[in-house]
Amino acid sequence: MKKAILSIAILGIFFSANVSAQTETSGREKVYRATHTKVTELKHTKLKVNFDYQKEQMGGEEWLTASPYFYPTNELTLDAKGMLIHEVALDNNGKRSPLKYEYKDEILKINLDKTYQKNQEYTVYIKYTARPNEVKQKGSMAINDAKGLYFINAQGKNPDMPTQIWTQGETESSSAWFPTIDKPNQKTTQEIYMTVPDKYVTLSNGILKDSQKEGNNLRTDHWVMDKRHATYLFFMGVGEYAIVKDKWKNIPVDYYIEKEYEPYAKQIYGNTPEMIEFFSKKIGYDYPWAKYAQISGRDYVSGAMENTTATLHGSDILQKPGQLIDENKWEDTIAHELFHHWFGDLVTAESWSNLTVNESFANYSEYLWNEYKYGKDQADYHQMSDVNMYIHNPSDFKKNLVRFNYDSREDVFDLVTYQKGGGILHMLRNYLGDDAFFAGMNDYLKTNEYQNAEAHQLRLSFEKVSGKDLNWFFNQWYFGSGNPKLNYSFTFEPVKKQVTLTLNQTQEQMFEFPLAIDVYDNGKPKRYNVWVNAEAKNTFNFDVSKNPDLININADGILLADIIDTKTPEQNLMQFTNSKEFKSRYKALTAIKDQVGKNPAATKLLAAALKDPYFRTRIKALQLMDLSNPEQMKALGADVEKLASNDPKTLVQAAAIAALTKTKDKKYLPMFEKGVNAVSNAVKGTSLNAVLTVDPSKANALADKIDLEGASEELLSQLLPVIVKNKVTSQMSNITPLVAFYPFIKFQNPELGKSAEEGYNWIMSSDNLKATENITKIISNAKGQMGDNPQVKMMISQMLKDGLNKKMELLRQNPQNAASINKQIDAINKAIEDFK
Repeated sequence: MKKAILSIAILGIFFSANVSAQTETSGREKVYRATHTKVTELKHTKLKVNFDYQKEQMGGEEWLTASPYFYPTNELTLDAKGMLIHEVALDNNGKRSPLKYEYKDEILKINLDKTYQKNQEYTVYIKYTARPNEVKQKGSMAINDAKGLYFINAQGKNPDMPTQIWTQGETESSSAWFPTIDKPNQKTTQEIYMTVPDKYVTLSNGILKDSQKEGNNLRTDHWVMDKRHATYLFFMGVGEYAIVKDKWKNIPVDYYIEKEYEPYAKQIYGNTPEMIEFFSKKIGYDYPWAKYAQISGRDYVSGAMENTTATLHGSDILQKPGQLIDENKWEDTIAHELFHHWFGDLVTAESWSNLTVNESFANYSEYLWNEYKYGKDQADYHQMSDVNMYIHNPSDFKKNLVRFNYDSREDVFDLVTYQKGGGILHMLRNYLGDDAFFAGMNDYLKTNEYQNAEAHQLRLSFEKVSGKDLNWFFNQWYFGSGNPKLNYSFTFEPVKKQVTLTLNQTQEQMFEFPLAIDVYDNGKPKRYNVWVNAEAKNTFNFDVSKNPDLININADGILLADIIDTKTPEQNLMQFTNSKEFKSRYKALTAIKDQVGKNPAATKLLAAALKDPYFRTRIKALQLMDLSNPEQMKALGADVEKLASNDPKTLVQAAAIAALTKTKDKKYLPMFEKGVNAVSNAVKGTSLNAVLTVDPSKANALADKIDLEGASEELLSQLLPVIVKNKVTSQMSNITPLVAFYPFIKFQNPELGKSAEEGYNWIMSSDNLKATENITKIISNAKGQMGDNPQVKMMISQMLKDGLNKKMELLRQNPQNAASINKQIDAINKAIEDFK
């Protein structure tokens, strides 16, 4: 699963607001989350289902074949959430014999006809009604709802929303739509007969074996999955989709896409076959399933989900050329979910405590794909951004990667399991070397294929291949918490011509690790690879000709650590100019932030960064400069103009236009006006902002020219003040991702927060159903990420109540629009109820 994460700015507020609450529970050894005890072994699950769109319920018949796992038993215990159970029987070659059962507290206990021995199979028949809206379990920060089966616009009342059905099984929600043993260490083959209106297509795990027309414009599709996989990976999808066909070797690769986006399917998904080829070769294990399909669902409850052979993505994957020319923002997620088909689907975590063997690998697959497809700088940038999310969230410091003391199983879907876990695998790869690392992955997969595994089995495979003992690594990184917090100092001894480096660890639990250190002698770096012992102070001596110009620790950026590092602008310029590794260059660039405009070395560094081969570095330099400063304009202006017109990356063009905008020089107006007509959303939006900054009189004529649906947070932040100030009604529903969180944005960016608040009040004082429902939906979806912090909930509740008052006043003034306004009032009231 790829989590849906709120914008970093908003997320940071939530995290800082929740630090005390999260730390309070994360360190307590109050429970032990044991792996689920296997009393029964599932063998095969056969389902026949049909859907009641009016009631948003599903009629189901199930034939569940199972046997005792080891000990003899005369009972079968199943998870079944929110259901009506109509019939339970033993099925013996089609002959049914009623069985006694008890159904309460979401558990179905069935008394079998006799005591069965290990490997003695039986088949139980269950007729039931799934009622997802009756499911009591709630969502979490990772997965914001947990009712398993979702009817989207089931009655077709919303003309702007397609009618869809999709399921979400992780963590333990498959049992909301079929009785099962809803634990990750249960695997079964499956087949599903889905009866649906003939106008809809279906998708499920495995292969479509048969499709039969029924009466009343219905059709029954028969999907068969002949390889065992976990029950949380079962999937059904139903809706009006175009199916765009692709393939890898002889394996079908299909893209189920809303028809509006069908022309762009290959732009969105088209790298998938190349990903399958790359991953298959990289780990020496061919894609193990009969097909691969991807589908998107509206109002999805997380980011994306790796249902075996049938990945479900949130609708943010749906992008148009204006977005895709800038960047396919979903490509990392496409790689992530595909890689799960080895790590998670083929070999599955035996418990949620060991989720790292699923999610840390999927996170690291994003690095591997970026490294292969776009180069090491892109991979390093992506991972640096990921790891920084963990490093800057202090509440995660005390959490073990493998943890048995979580409060809720969803709690392990966090920055430790994903972002930190990916960084840990990167360290392990670099310690073992590529050959041993990928051979260890291969051994782990082959040893545990179609079964379950945990972190210890991962260690054993890497040890088996490499011959190295890895307990030291796993004990501190997998079964321990935190990371090194480092500072350092050095002294030069002119007689010995040696520099002595003292490295200090300031965290409570000491770490041992390899470390790359660059010592700069006469302006050039020399690389030393040292071993740091698990001690508070480590000392190293290096031969030098004179006092070093600078020392750069963690020069290769491999170590996952928090490092206090103070360098002069001149030293940062030297580090940027001479470092081969992206992370050292980027760290030097960002370190001069407070020196820009004050020190010539900082300006030289910006000039060098504008010519860097990696586009994110160029963008960062453009963001740091201020061309309203005459000296910077003189030194950098010509290069920025070239980037604005000619850079091969539209995101760099946009950043260059934003930098030129600060000059407010009308000579750039023709460039800006040209940019307003660009294909790129980033160039178009930034150019629009530039035109309006230089010539505000053009606002009404231009502000509705760009499609901001699904726009980036950066672009929305740029244009929000313009849209709100000029009351550009056509963009009202598109600014909702920011205005819905204005109380939190005001903490970090008061100016943007003020515009967001004005935008919220504008929407709440207007008769705009779509914009209002967008706000309530966004807030409800974010509820799981807010934790239980009463202050956060109070702020949201008060904001909604203020909005409700404005809608009530609007209704009093416009009774002729009662139908529309009352729908908006109902939506706000429902959101308020959610936050009680």
